[in-house]
Amino acid sequence: MAVKLRNEYGPVLHMPTSKENFKEKGPQNGADSYGHKQYPANQGQEVEYLVTGTHPYPPGPGVALTADTKVQRMPSESAAQSLTVALPSSQARVDANRTVPGGNEYRHPGASDRSQPTVMNSIVMETGNTKNSALIAKKAPTMPKPQWHPPWKLYRVISGHLGWVRCIAVEPGNQWFVTGSADRTIKIWDLASGKLKLSLTGHISTVRGVIVSARSPYLFSCGEDKQVKCWDLEYNKVIRHYHGHLSAVYGLDLHPTIDVLVTCSRDSTARIWDVRTKASVHTLSGHTNAVATVRCQAAEPQIITGSHDTTIRLWDLVAGKTRVTLTNHKKSVRAVVLHPRHYTFASGSPDNIKQWKFPDGSFIQNLSGHNAIINTLTVNSDGVLVSGADNGTMHLWDWRTGYNFQRVHAAVQPGSLDSESGIFACAFDQSESRLLTAEADKTIKVYREDDTATEETHPVSWKPEIIKRKRF
Repeated sequence: MAVKLRNEYGPVLHMPTSKENFKEKGPQNGADSYGHKQYPANQGQEVEYLVTGTHPYPPGPGVALTADTKVQRMPSESAAQSLTVALPSSQARVDANRTVPGGNEYRHPGASDRSQPTVMNSIVMETGNTKNSALIAKKAPTMPKPQWHPPWKLYRVISGHLGWVRCIAVEPGNQWFVTGSADRTIKIWDLASGKLKLSLTGHISTVRGVIVSARSPYLFSCGEDKQVKCWDLEYNKVIRHYHGHLSAVYGLDLHPTIDVLVTCSRDSTARIWDVRTKASVHTLSGHTNAVATVRCQAAEPQIITGSHDTTIRLWDLVAGKTRVTLTNHKKSVRAVVLHPRHYTFASGSPDNIKQWKFPDGSFIQNLSGHNAIINTLTVNSDGVLVSGADNGTMHLWDWRTGYNFQRVHAAVQPGSLDSESGIFACAFDQSESRLLTAEADKTIKVYREDDTATEETHPVSWKPEIIKRKRF
């Protein structure tokens, strides 16, 4: 036996037995609870031997290991049955704070969409005569109560187009708005009465984007005919063309402080144009599929694009290069909207709506539940985010909390098929008291807040839910 012990257990014979095992559980005949003979040199020593280089089971999957994680003393039999390995209580709190992310920061990729309600911060053992709590549970953070918003109701349906209404924009003076359609026309409507004021013809295919300049009396339009046009609204004529795109132009936006126009196209590029000289300042290359939407802002990054390649790119306007590429979406990004007051933006995709923080595109949260192809997003300064989808549904959200406070599915106009229910674009007017939607049943629908609604008649049916941040 002595030879066998030396040959097979020699490397570990020098290890002393823990105080607990030696005094409480250890047999009196010189052998420990595992039947190993105790040598005189180790008897009576109260040494707590710690083996470094191994680690306890972490309280959650994927927790980073540190150099000083340790296996502590041998547990008692009762504790060993409940927990195989654990940290000493004092060390547990230190290591837990060092290695375990907060509940709202960490989510294992294999876990379900909804996080667990508690997060294990530390595991403490029951050792000897001292009983410590086996688990210290920390409540995961919950979503704060959303701000109450009155519901929106349909009060006007405007018809006049002979094809799908693909885009809409309200002029800065809030007197009229403009729409572009698959009937190849651009129509200008009186905002107060909803009556047609003017029709502009010139595009030879579907008009996909319109915007009115706040700096000059110009209207810009783009379409599937690859053309980008500048209309002088004093003469109601095209005064400039911007040539360069190789395929359909899907969207456009004006820079708020300089005379720059940005367009995006099915040719996988976005182009920056000098409004006056018609020169192409930059061609923004990098997307690998059609660029569906583009937005401009005065702050950096000044240009944001969303594409059918599922990515969002934040661009450096001066250099004409990508600053950041966001790859979190799993499906086409057809809509991007910038918050008018906060330094944040949202993107819409069939998988979900995501909110981001400028300037680096830090992820904020998901807005899940609008399970459709989201064509358009708009937001007002009160924090009402509107998402419009290909199936005709419109969801209204509280921007701060991501709470979905209303769902709308307006009936198609008489004579249309139910399959022609679809929202291609939506916009708030300048007063933010009206919401306009451009739809597949060839109409423009106008919504306003329900003045009779109160928090009592339309309460927030909200329950504290676990925050689903950092879910990619």
